[in-house]
Amino acid sequence: MTVLVRTPGDLDIAAIRRIADGEQVQLDEQLLKAVAAQREVVLAALTEGAHPVYGVNTGMGRLAGTALTSEQQSEHQSRLLVGRAVGGPPWLPAHDVRALFAIRLRDLLEPETGASADAACFLADRLNDGFVPAVPATGSGSAGEIIPLSHAFQTFLGLGTMLDGTSAAEALASRGIEPYRPGPKEGTTFIQGAPIATTHAILRAPTGENLVELQILATALTIDALGAPRGIYRPDLAGLDPILADVLARIRTLTDGGAPRPLVQAPVSVRVGPQALAYTRRILAALNESARRTLAAPTDSPSFLDGEFTSTAGFHAAELGLRMDAASAALAHVGEISVQRMHRLLDERFSGLPAQLTPDPGPQAGLAPLHKRAVGELHALRRLASPASLGSIDTSAGQEDVQVFALEAGEQLRAALEHLLVITACELIAAHQAHVLRGEPGAPALRDSYRWIGEVVPPVAEDRSLGPELTALVAAARSRPSVPSAPPTG
Repeated sequence: MTVLVRTPGDLDIAAIRRIADGEQVQLDEQLLKAVAAQREVVLAALTEGAHPVYGVNTGMGRLAGTALTSEQQSEHQSRLLVGRAVGGPPWLPAHDVRALFAIRLRDLLEPETGASADAACFLADRLNDGFVPAVPATGSGSAGEIIPLSHAFQTFLGLGTMLDGTSAAEALASRGIEPYRPGPKEGTTFIQGAPIATTHAILRAPTGENLVELQILATALTIDALGAPRGIYRPDLAGLDPILADVLARIRTLTDGGAPRPLVQAPVSVRVGPQALAYTRRILAALNESARRTLAAPTDSPSFLDGEFTSTAGFHAAELGLRMDAASAALAHVGEISVQRMHRLLDERFSGLPAQLTPDPGPQAGLAPLHKRAVGELHALRRLASPASLGSIDTSAGQEDVQVFALEAGEQLRAALEHLLVITACELIAAHQAHVLRGEPGAPALRDSYRWIGEVVPPVAEDRSLGPELTALVAAARSRPSVPSAPPTG
């Protein structure tokens, strides 16, 4: 499959995700002609008069007041991609680098950027031939993302390293490609804006949405395994909240037909999951919307608007960073509820089943060690709820006196999603074990899910090493995000 780009807007969130997944990109010839025509206008504006243009005929940061000679300008755009490449591992995965490239390609195609058609084509070709640089995932103390972006795009010059450890020079040579020499203003364009934070928002949001689906399943399975009262999951209890109403309806439908036990009131953790999941859904939807707005706004600085070069603050991805921090905090709360539900499953006072979900309590530890693993994951997850986007420190001799650390918030969100996925898998195993020990069919809509879990992690009749099986269930859960929404018919 190929993403055909007739306008910059064709590189929307859906297209960027497809490109990140490996699809190629084709640039429309008419679009390239329009880019080339706009490039001529920008070059003419750069040569007319003696006005300072930030990063083109001046230094950058605190040195923006330093005028550059014609000789200095000839090397300046390449130099911008070299001197700022001070990062190191860990590196962004290839999936993220491809999304970053797709976002930057959209920027190059926008008229306010004024980049050349050659630059856009060179970047599109690198997407199509699998060119993946080593881009730092953390350690950027800039007001924007110039450190990791320098690593990403100095490779076009044949400098730096690739994700597979080879040199950029070798990677270009193996493709029969000459290094790219950025023209006026193009070096600044490559390192401006916040495409990595935008990448995190675009890629982490759907991962979070899939995880909410798995958590809906885990919630329903635990309710079913405990035989908890279903009345609290009536959708009309959501009031004016349609998202909560949908989550309640899903859980009510999934658990319909299960065998209730004589419980007057289930523990709080069993009752409040829908509220936490509805809020998480709302935050993830807001994050996705923030990414959509960021894509549509000029991020190049300076941007060429109405015939003038104008500095922008598109590098300050505060909304993305704060949204991702909020998402990590929401996931931590979901994790707390999940770990507590699992503990209630292991407690015979609440479940009416053998202690610690083992057929032989005492000689066998049952699933208590698995709960401890979930607690360890939760401890790590809680630490990620501390906002990454706060904590500005003066740099560049005071010129850069505020940072937003949005890409760090993105990395925290990535880690938070991983920890919650493991916690969710632990609860799935516990709910399945409780279902087996209860010896009842369970709710009709959940029977396929019980079978799926049991195929990956068979019932624990006696203690065994569950680590590899937990890892296998985590892997299986990644590829099984969908949750049944209604009982099977017939």
